[in-house]
Amino acid sequence: MNLAKKMKASRGMGQVITVTIGLIILCIVFGILNPNFFSGRNAGNLFRQIAPILLIGVGQSYVLITGNIDLSIGSLVGMSCMVSATLMTKGMNPWMAVLLTLFSCLLVGLANGLLVAKLKLPPFIATLGTMTIARGIAQIVNNNYNTDSIGEKAEGFRNFFYYGKSFGLYNTIWIALVLWVIFNFILSKTRTGRHIYAIGSNLEAAKLSGVDIVGTTVKAFLVSSICACTVGLIICATSGMGTMDAGNGYELYAVAASVIGGVSTLGGQGNILGTIIGAAIWGVLQNGLQFVGAPVAIRNIVIGIIVIVSVLLDVIVRSGKFHNKAIKV
Repeated sequence: MNLAKKMKASRGMGQVITVTIGLIILCIVFGILNPNFFSGRNAGNLFRQIAPILLIGVGQSYVLITGNIDLSIGSLVGMSCMVSATLMTKGMNPWMAVLLTLFSCLLVGLANGLLVAKLKLPPFIATLGTMTIARGIAQIVNNNYNTDSIGEKAEGFRNFFYYGKSFGLYNTIWIALVLWVIFNFILSKTRTGRHIYAIGSNLEAAKLSGVDIVGTTVKAFLVSSICACTVGLIICATSGMGTMDAGNGYELYAVAASVIGGVSTLGGQGNILGTIIGAAIWGVLQNGLQFVGAPVAIRNIVIGIIVIVSVLLDVIVRSGKFHNKAIKV
């Protein structure tokens, strides 16, 4: 029984429960301030807005749990959007363009993992470099111009990633849910998942236990690149074109969804169930503050404060300050 409680605590379930209560309170408050917040149309759009945040949050969560961070995730979104759109406007079959885009994003994820785990570069520096490179690729792939419309031939692509519905829900939501289920299973039920937690909890102990540090770290960054690529494809399908600034600021969205949902920035703790709640809180705040007429600046300030407080609480709890005070009392 004590072991079960300890496992729940180590996976950040306590914060998941807390932020779920916070999410419910936020929804009630915004619903009171503006009853249209609970309208069916807004609910559908809200879920569709949350889906990309959830995806990049899942990717960032994998990396954070290993004790690293992926700053390139936003630029990869832009690179995915521009590469896929450029290939389609040049006449390539949309689904072949999707495969080539995914391959290019996986190469960046592979580079991130090798730079961090094999060459021992600090993750902040390594992914800052690949962030700049990916953004440069997004800019240069179409000669520093946004692309033209991807055209009618890409209608199936656009319906699959954004406009289409299945069983009453937008396909964007289904894509996010399916990928979440797959990556949640890997993280919680497989050896790879256990190794990801082990690396983040204690790198040296993981080495002594025979964990493949390089391989596991690369896998975490590959998950991040898959999620970023998918979000880029969703943005491309949404607008029907490639935009060079796609994904700007998404690094913050990814970290926010992760840490608000209970993933520790110090590694080894958290789960992507909490990332769903973190992404939902981010989406609800953006949507709700817009509904009550709050300026964009105020929305950014509020969300920024929440991110700082979430990380600060994680650092305090992990450093044992609360525990030490309790012992002294």
